[in-house]
Amino acid sequence: MRVDRRIFLLTAAAAAGCSWKRERSSLARAAQYLWAQQAADGGFHSSTYGLLRSGQSLTPFVLGALLRVPVAIAPAPAGAVDRAIAFIRRHTSVDGTLGITGDNADYPNYATALAVDALVAAQRGSWTADIAPMVAQLRAQQFSDANGWTPEHPAYGGWGMGGTIRRPPDAGHVDLSMTRFVLEALRVSGVDSSDPAMTRARVFLERSQNHDGGFFFSPVTPALNKAGQSGEGFVSYGTTTADGVLALRASGVPDSDDRIARGIAWLDRNHQSDRVPGFDEGESPQASWSAGLRFYYAAAIARARPQQRVRLPEPADDGSFRNVNGRVKEDDPLIATTFAIQMITRAGR
Repeated sequence: MRVDRRIFLLTAAAAAGCSWKRERSSLARAAQYLWAQQAADGGFHSSTYGLLRSGQSLTPFVLGALLRVPVAIAPAPAGAVDRAIAFIRRHTSVDGTLGITGDNADYPNYATALAVDALVAAQRGSWTADIAPMVAQLRAQQFSDANGWTPEHPAYGGWGMGGTIRRPPDAGHVDLSMTRFVLEALRVSGVDSSDPAMTRARVFLERSQNHDGGFFFSPVTPALNKAGQSGEGFVSYGTTTADGVLALRASGVPDSDDRIARGIAWLDRNHQSDRVPGFDEGESPQASWSAGLRFYYAAAIARARPQQRVRLPEPADDGSFRNVNGRVKEDDPLIATTFAIQMITRAGR
């Protein structure tokens, strides 16, 4: 029995080694593909979606992922990181907002939060001075008492798209994903868990968690909850539950806390390796949310619950990834490949 067990362990270790070797190769090729897409201005610009053509949200998104790729696997081309950072600096307004060009908005809170994360990861030049106005702007964007919101408002403690600061009763678009990314940016910038912004955020996060432990997308706008309603509430699903766990952690909640424990338990009960759990299984794969969010889910669950893995489609010959389902823009290879890199770098730890 002992010999058999040793053989089993050695076989499992060998299989894991081969798997990481394949993923390491995929990671190198994916990183090389993304660096090759960097434009002369230092940014990463979508050729698939006009909204993302400015590169203001895509550039920190892609850069943040590439900075986590080990240099031994895929070193950045000479000067590429500095050019991307220069792009971010040029497009950040005096008030610390990234993602607004004239009358057009490119997900300002998302872009600004991702820029904070990328600049902290890069730590080039005056990065502490760069992020200070960004952090102040993200703080100002929270649905907080300072902007007229109280705990009785469903939006209280969360974040929306950004831009003009909203005051009651017009909350606009407010969701868990945006809130998670802002909280992670605040956390890496050094904001403590006892900070009032974190305390307020936990009110929003608790309001977004179901009794089954899972999370839903928005307690503010019912139509945003992609898995629909169940009874008096909204159906939990995989991407939002992974986001909820990550957002709670970013706000300073320990893993021993019941809110996180219940979220992780939901993920363990419902995880699927080829789609996002929580959606109607009868949906067409080409049009379903469960398939459309596959790369986002892969990246999020790799951080929230690394034991759970998602199988991604094979990369293209150039090393890029792409989702054939374009419901949430994952058919753009810049987006899908960045999510794939996030998943693989986390899995290789």
